[in-house]
Amino acid sequence: MTHKFDVNNRHKLDNEKRRELLPPEKTLISLGLHEGDIMADIGCGIGYFTIPASKIVGASGKVFALDILTEMLEEVEIKVKGNNISNIETILTQENDFRLEDGKITIAFISTVLHEVENIENFLSGIKKSLSPEGRIAIVEWQKINSEFGPPIAHRLDKTDLIKTLARLGFLNISTVDIGENFYGLIAQK
Repeated sequence: MTHKFDVNNRHKLDNEKRRELLPPEKTLISLGLHEGDIMADIGCGIGYFTIPASKIVGASGKVFALDILTEMLEEVEIKVKGNNISNIETILTQENDFRLEDGKITIAFISTVLHEVENIENFLSGIKKSLSPEGRIAIVEWQKINSEFGPPIAHRLDKTDLIKTLARLGFLNISTVDIGENFYGLIAQK
């Protein structure tokens, strides 16, 4: 059984400590987000990465904010309206139905979500379909270590195992990105 985030704890998704450990703009840039990208923020939550991503991709880019919880998307929509942002579209999804057009996303971003997924290979295969021919996937996950934050260690994903899964699914040029002691980043191309 996977560990699922409790929507009632959504207030924990944006605080001073999280911004220190996982600064959104710096993390997105280190994972290769650029101006003009068409990004899918898969499991966007309250928009912690969605809002900064919209600034990075700029007017020529777009961010699709995807989540399985209506409450999370409502929080994103409040921020979008409050900041007069025009390049974010929220999409209510199901775990393996992203409701994205095949071949259109230039970067699929998944932060601290994969450890909650029942079937990671199906999930990543679905994401791969949505990627453009040169599209890439950027993943942030919890290091498989004991720490005072995050899910139980038994629910965390080993970085080496995740790299092997990406390779098995045909992702290319898989590389790691240092994101501090609590997280790791992976980037791969379709």
